[in-house]
Amino acid sequence: MISESRPRVARAALAGVAILLFGPVIAPFTAYDLGYAGSRELLDDQSFTNKDGSQFSIAKDAWSLTSGFFMSGSEDVKRAQQFARNEFQDRNWGETEFTCLVDLWERESNWNYLAENVSSGAYGIPQALPGNKMREAGDDWRTNAETQIRWGLSYISDRYTTPCKAWSHSEENGWY
Repeated sequence: MISESRPRVARAALAGVAILLFGPVIAPFTAYDLGYAGSRELLDDQSFTNKDGSQFSIAKDAWSLTSGFFMSGSEDVKRAQQFARNEFQDRNWGETEFTCLVDLWERESNWNYLAENVSSGAYGIPQALPGNKMREAGDDWRTNAETQIRWGLSYISDRYTTPCKAWSHSEENGWY
């Protein structure tokens, strides 16, 4: 009679082999978020501080493009994501919604406030189309990530109600 634990051991061994084979290929492209890995200790460059002083790591409640991983970017990207995280408090959106926003805008613009799609005219972090519609959030819409984020969050709120609904639409249609 074969023990019940044998299939689990075999699966664990196969998973170990996969990690040994593919881990070195994947590892150089990712930085693991230790705050997410199960520890409540947050790393300064992988967490966000809210207006009230509390800190959050990007939490993953479900699979997403960045699930379990946080791709550290430039200081501009970190500042933009910090600002967006702070704006979330005012909208009462939770960590899951923030995860969806990070994934959405990572795909759209890599959080680059100067990102421009030359074929469509979409511009900025939220890839507003046309870009000049962000003017309603401020005259500095071309060069200010905060203005773009404010506009983008309002757009998501008005059109989809939450970032996760915008992300879902983007997954299904390739745009939001």
